Amino acid sequence: MSIDHPSYSIGIEEEYLLIDRETLDLAPAPDALMEACAKELDDQVSPEFLQCQIEVGTRVCRTVAEARADLANLRRTIARLAGEFGLAPLAVSCHPVADWARQHHTDKQRYNELERDLAAVARRLLICGMHVHVGVEDDDMRIDLMAQLSYFLPHILALSTSSPFWQGQDTGLNCYRLTVFDNLPRTGLPPVFESFAEYTRSVDVIRHAGVIEDATKIWWDIRPSARYPTLETRVCDVMPRLDHTASVAALLQCITRMLVRLKRTNQRWRIYDRFLIGENRWRAQRHGPREGLMDFGRGAVVPFDTLLEELLDLIAEDAEALECIAEASRARDILAQGTSADRQRDIHARARADGASESEAMDAVLRHLIDEYLEGV
Repeated sequence: MSIDHPSYSIGIEEEYLLIDRETLDLAPAPDALMEACAKELDDQVSPEFLQCQIEVGTRVCRTVAEARADLANLRRTIARLAGEFGLAPLAVSCHPVADWARQHHTDKQRYNELERDLAAVARRLLICGMHVHVGVEDDDMRIDLMAQLSYFLPHILALSTSSPFWQGQDTGLNCYRLTVFDNLPRTGLPPVFESFAEYTRSVDVIRHAGVIEDATKIWWDIRPSARYPTLETRVCDVMPRLDHTASVAALLQCITRMLVRLKRTNQRWRIYDRFLIGENRWRAQRHGPREGLMDFGRGAVVPFDTLLEELLDLIAEDAEALECIAEASRARDILAQGTSADRQRDIHARARADGASESEAMDAVLRHLIDEYLEGV
């Protein structure tokens, strides 16, 4: 692809939690389960940091519809094989009641080193995320787009939020996952670089010093992938409903194309200070889409439904070109149905109102998450 014509290929990675179908407690993935998954899904499935986690990734896809179909197959297969061991997968960023201190990390060199280097910070990583890769083959373009696309990360985060509970408590946040993840080094919003060469020089400083072995240990909310010619967005919670996952992926693919389209007409999205974007990031983390985000041009907090309609208008041409009008438009359904965080709270509240104990109400949330994992699959 030329510098002016990225492929906009799409790839989606999801991390799942595994729970015992009877007790609803977290459960480690048996070796036999991982072997069965590898036999059917090859390199599209892998263990994650904790033994109770499993990661999947789609193939490189041309459209979001293709990625959704691939992800549906992955979810179906994982659910079927896990069921043979009395387990169920959850596409959610935090288990509502589990204790991180009782979990064990996977015995793999990368994860052993991570636990050694990051100590208790790593041991608290009982969290799952969703990563979206968009193909942008030119190095410098990836860096340029990373700075511009950072503006939209709070909007994307707000739609994806699925982690309101932590160790049996309502945290008051729609996304508690980031409060855990942000304790790691090299996380959060990325710095602004002028070129791929500047980015590489900065990474090489800490790499040559022996602090990290490669750029895969940089965990910003968005980054140039260290393995693929893609821009990788990592800010999202993993979402139980597959249609919502596809919608968020479509928005990211379309925003990327829209920013390239601006470049072709000698324009660009304004680069705002990370301090300002960080404030919107916090609002998304705290409230999801409920309380709106700041529009820096207006100098005011704007309701999220207004911001979403403006975004959909902005990327309409791109959604048509990328054949994802339906998926992008389905972001309206997230607002109408609530984010996963909203739905989990609603299930919990209704169970309590019906006389359930706190433990029974949390079990109702977990059963709801088991069902939603396969919704639309």
